[in-house]
Amino acid sequence: MADVLYEKKAHIAYVTFNRPEKKNTWTPNSFVILADAWADIQNDPQIRVAILTGSGDEAFSAGGDLGSLIPLFTGAKTAETEEEKRFMEDLERYTNHALLKGINCYKPIIAAVNGVALGGGFEILQCCDIRIAASHARFGVPEVKRGLVPGGGSLVRLIRQLPHARAMEMLLTGAMFSPAQLLDWGFLNYVVEADQLLTKAEELAAKIVANGPVAVQASKECALRSLTCGWDEAFAIEREVSARVMSTEDAREGPRAFKEKRKPNYIGA
Repeated sequence: MADVLYEKKAHIAYVTFNRPEKKNTWTPNSFVILADAWADIQNDPQIRVAILTGSGDEAFSAGGDLGSLIPLFTGAKTAETEEEKRFMEDLERYTNHALLKGINCYKPIIAAVNGVALGGGFEILQCCDIRIAASHARFGVPEVKRGLVPGGGSLVRLIRQLPHARAMEMLLTGAMFSPAQLLDWGFLNYVVEADQLLTKAEELAAKIVANGPVAVQASKECALRSLTCGWDEAFAIEREVSARVMSTEDAREGPRAFKEKRKPNYIGA
């Protein structure tokens, strides 16, 4: 069984960490599948939204499995499987792309956090656009407790996604935080009971799927590309993506369907 499951159903891609007995920690296999999945999601015109979650009810993901990664890094273990060989042959690309660094994915990603999200498991949440957590979930970047830093994106993304003092508290203490705290801080959209987690994620995914896919992706693209720009450059990006959307058939279909009082038939072009 793959360490990460990747499935597609009716315009929705499902990416599921699949090592519940190991707190859904990531192996070389996980990094390769994740990197390939994000690229496929972005390139498949039938996919309009992705849901990221974990197997079981204990952990979303506790980050990297050091027992399987460190021996490869140090040479104590030779790459044996095809995934391990691919991982080691292009280590930087797979570690970056799995965490959506250096690769663009403008399809929306919904996180359904079914348990603890620590280290890399919390870092990948920062790549997600909408985040829902089960009420028993816990969050943190504990790397500083081990003399390390959360270099999977948290040192850059977290300070942009939380108020300064909250982000620094997480980064500098390495403490764990509850869903209620992160909901209050604006990091989470919803906190639900565990048995409602996937239902809520699919409810939101259905709302996104019903919208114009070109417009949805352009909205995310502009939001991400303009995030660190000055005003003039940001508005130039907005004009660029707006013009691109206005030239599509979907942009004509939406108002036409509204006028005719029917559901739009978007084709993604």
